[in-house]
Amino acid sequence: MSTLLTAQSLSLDTAFGPLLADITFTLKKGDRLGLIGHNGCGKSTLLKLLDGTISPNSGSVTRAHHCLLARVEQHLPEDLQTLTLLDAVMARLNEAQQHTDGWRAQALLASMGFDESAWQLTAGTLSGGQHTRLLLARALITDPDLLLLDEPSNHLDLPTLLWLEQFLRDWNGSFVLVSHDQHLLDNVTNGTWILRDQRLSFFQLPCTEARAALVERDKTDAHRHQAEQKEIDRIAASAKRLAIWGRVYDNEDLARKAKQMEKRVDKLKDSQTELAALNQWQLILKGEALPADRLLEMENLAVSPAPDCPPLFNLPMQRLKSGDRVAIIGRNGCGKSSLLRLLWQHYQQPQNDDAIRLHPRVNMGYYDQTLHQLRDGDTLLEALEPFAALTEHDRKMALISAGFAWLRHGQTVSTLSGGERSRLLFVGLTLARYSLLLLDEPTNHLDMEGKEALAETLQSYDGGVLLVTHDRTLIAKSCNRFWMIDNGELSEWHSLDGLYAQLTGENAAEISSPRQVVETVIHTETEAWLERLVELEEKLAQDLARKQSHQKPALQQAWREEIAALNLRLELE
Repeated sequence: MSTLLTAQSLSLDTAFGPLLADITFTLKKGDRLGLIGHNGCGKSTLLKLLDGTISPNSGSVTRAHHCLLARVEQHLPEDLQTLTLLDAVMARLNEAQQHTDGWRAQALLASMGFDESAWQLTAGTLSGGQHTRLLLARALITDPDLLLLDEPSNHLDLPTLLWLEQFLRDWNGSFVLVSHDQHLLDNVTNGTWILRDQRLSFFQLPCTEARAALVERDKTDAHRHQAEQKEIDRIAASAKRLAIWGRVYDNEDLARKAKQMEKRVDKLKDSQTELAALNQWQLILKGEALPADRLLEMENLAVSPAPDCPPLFNLPMQRLKSGDRVAIIGRNGCGKSSLLRLLWQHYQQPQNDDAIRLHPRVNMGYYDQTLHQLRDGDTLLEALEPFAALTEHDRKMALISAGFAWLRHGQTVSTLSGGERSRLLFVGLTLARYSLLLLDEPTNHLDMEGKEALAETLQSYDGGVLLVTHDRTLIAKSCNRFWMIDNGELSEWHSLDGLYAQLTGENAAEISSPRQVVETVIHTETEAWLERLVELEEKLAQDLARKQSHQKPALQQAWREEIAALNLRLELE
């Protein structure tokens, strides 16, 4: 297989210390790699190094001459916010291509589910899932050999996520995919990079198998480290004994041997097997089961995003009891988060409303995907006060165990990153014992280990749970009931396979499959080549019909060359 890109001894330092150290690899045609690692370990930074957005402190990235590379950003770039969708895609072409290949931008937007009426919308007004489709169209218009995808599954609803998975399966190029979605990675990749402790490990395995292989390697390293440490301790003890005897008996030979052994200990320590740094914080949610047949009852409930807005969907009747862990599934904008907000508002400010009835002793917790229930002006210590009646010492120990050092406890919530705010909110939820827990997209800022911990702790949660998520692994592992919101109604499903089939089938009409994307582009491209060929042949014929003194030999030569190139392309097609 031909080499597309080579990285040699890449290192990058930040204001907070080294981020990447001595990273070397080769990317070849046919590689479909997942890039995984803890939040903040440098995955997005590595992609920026590969496409030249930033430069390393040392090392180099060499791209093959024939390799066209495109990066699908994690967030919509600021300079695209005010552009129309069509202009945002066209901006990836040079001026000459914009005149000849504008039709390709239109074809790609159409295949991504944007009809002609949407092409003039401002990019900044799109939803998160639409941003991903727009950024994917911007990348594909360059016809890349290598795609760098930075968490494209973030903010996608389940139907669009299923479409993205099928797209990557059918796309015939190479890619590096940064994601925390293990299900997606297992289905579309043939290799895995794991970024940890500033270094990159490669496994010719899909994500789940690669992570298992890394665990086995860690166990082997731990055993080797233990054996090496045992030998170091033995030699160090002998050196100490000889040094004491040398001093007691004034024996230079013993003292010299002791120093030699100490030097040997230093060499053994320098070459000792390194162990991975592990995150000590554990996400553990403990619930309280109320002895009642219902925690929550909803009847004839109309769910709206705001009081003056029309309802997004109607809920005839649903009940929830302790032990129920309900996944709420549906497209972005269908009203999933609005339902949780409505329940939370009713709990905080009870109203005489028969549409929502809560058990009088219910204790409700809420994870808001916007993380706004943490007040920006509070310190980290103050932010934990509303969750549980604990001493200041207990709250300090909870923060330290979650990786917030003592010196940071006076830091305000407003200065935290999204991932840190999410971790702080989970610390608060961990300290409390809720009988009903509302979780709105809790995995947005969690890495794979965090998702697994959340799924595991929800399995044994004693209270009731309403979970809004698009994470299929979390749904399958932690939930025992499934609600789908579709076409303005909420219905309960007993089979995830049937539910996913329903979503995938309906979504197919909205967004073309990857194969359709390629066929549409090729078909339209062939038509454009034919039109251009006819146009050039007419120009050449007209010029040759003129008097020889009026002809343009240079243009005729250029036309002939372009005609020959077009004929070659059409023959290849």
